[in-house]
Amino acid sequence: MKTRLTRAAERGLKDIGWLKSNLSLSFGPYADPERSGFGLLRTFNDDVVQPGGGFGIHGHANMEIISVMLAGSMNHKDTLGYTEVVHQDWVQIMSAGSGLRHEEHNVGDTDVNFLQIWIEPKLQNIGPRYQRRQFPEAQRVNQLTTIVSNEEGTAHCWINQNAKLSLGYYTETQTVNYSFMPLNKLLFLFVISGSVTVAGQEVRERDSLGIWDTDRVSIEAAAGARFLLIECPINH
Repeated sequence: MKTRLTRAAERGLKDIGWLKSNLSLSFGPYADPERSGFGLLRTFNDDVVQPGGGFGIHGHANMEIISVMLAGSMNHKDTLGYTEVVHQDWVQIMSAGSGLRHEEHNVGDTDVNFLQIWIEPKLQNIGPRYQRRQFPEAQRVNQLTTIVSNEEGTAHCWINQNAKLSLGYYTETQTVNYSFMPLNKLLFLFVISGSVTVAGQEVRERDSLGIWDTDRVSIEAAAGARFLLIECPINH
């Protein structure tokens, strides 16, 4: 098993006042040849949006875009006709396909914190889709919960790629034995809060760990650990 650890303080930073983005992978002004994506995972941004701030109408095409809401309330409006507000513990996806446009703003009185994740699609120029699901933390205690998959279902969001995203929340110390899906060769672990240990490496709050050359991994989750797992293929 091989790993690549990125400490929280080593991430790129984009700060434009109303938006602060901590960038685990190269994005926009942050370009690091060693972190220019991780397989088909192209973008992983830890975004904080101040009240009243937001992204005006803009377009996407042929990208699987996932937002994991960690705090606050953000609106979503798109050219597919969806208009709604998402909150903490909600996950939304845009399977952009042949193209769509959307906007989103912080509509609350406190900062929004969300994880913005881009994964390259399996098929090009499909019809665009939007979907969202709620995953209340109280229903995810001491377990891994699938939040995004390549399979359709009512319990999670689904995208146009052989990828899987899972949230872990553990109130007590526990060993999590995780096996990859057959087509996937990479695992990206991001610690939201607390800490976990993998192969003797402690991964702390807002650190990330890329894992490859294996098909399973043991994660020692400390009490209070919250983390996100993203597994995906190396290439198309």
